Amino acid sequence: MNPDVPTVARLLARARDLIDPADAALLLAHALGESRSWLFAHADDAPGEAEAARFDVLLARRAAGEPVAYLTGWRGFWTLELAVTPATLVPRPETELLVDLALARLPVDAPVRVADLGTGSGAIALAIASERPRAQVLATDASSAALDVARGNAARNGIGNVAFRLGSWLQPLGEDTFDLIASNPPYIAEGDPHLARGDLRFEPAMALSCGADGLDAIRVIVRDAPACLRPGGWLLLEHGWDQGDAVRALLAAAGFADVATERDLEQRDRVSLGRLR
Repeated sequence: MNPDVPTVARLLARARDLIDPADAALLLAHALGESRSWLFAHADDAPGEAEAARFDVLLARRAAGEPVAYLTGWRGFWTLELAVTPATLVPRPETELLVDLALARLPVDAPVRVADLGTGSGAIALAIASERPRAQVLATDASSAALDVARGNAARNGIGNVAFRLGSWLQPLGEDTFDLIASNPPYIAEGDPHLARGDLRFEPAMALSCGADGLDAIRVIVRDAPACLRPGGWLLLEHGWDQGDAVRALLAAAGFADVATERDLEQRDRVSLGRLR
């Protein structure tokens, strides 16, 4: 075979010098309209010029830091395949802990009510709704563009027990009350140098940072949640690895019982929760 022919294997080898190999495989599969497993079964195939050029563009954008999910338009979360756009945060694996903890507090066969605040792509709301078909889930977001993405994800995944409302944090809940409220709010401190690095540069700032210590949104949610929870209802909040102590203190000061923090797979504080007395 001509050593200059850009086969699948050679395109991947070249890309690995610039980006993570797993990302390279995802982007090449996307450019070719094939699965990742197809790539390895057809390593000696030579893509057409248009497909190779499409891959080169994606490769350059990823090397510049643009998230893979924005380049492909999709990200897997829980058991779902979700559309994502620059209007939404890219769902992350560690947020599945929040879903796990919520499901552990929701009966399988009861008509409970759940709210997901700042839903973005709908990841948390749709994961919970898919596992608890008798639950009525309300997903809120201050971004109408994000809600459009979440609505589309609900439709594509055939999940009908989710409603959507526009507004900031608990304001869209009105006088409704819930058995569980969950949120992955912005929690990075404003001015944190990580915001100017890597993938975070491309994600919506309003979904990433909030306040000098990153806790402004969490303070609002903890303050307002008791009025929207039924007796015995739970509030679950994702936060940064070094914020567990502060979030537990906020929950305790607001009168929540059974306050605790759960750690993610890397043994970092990730989700704090409390039960309304």
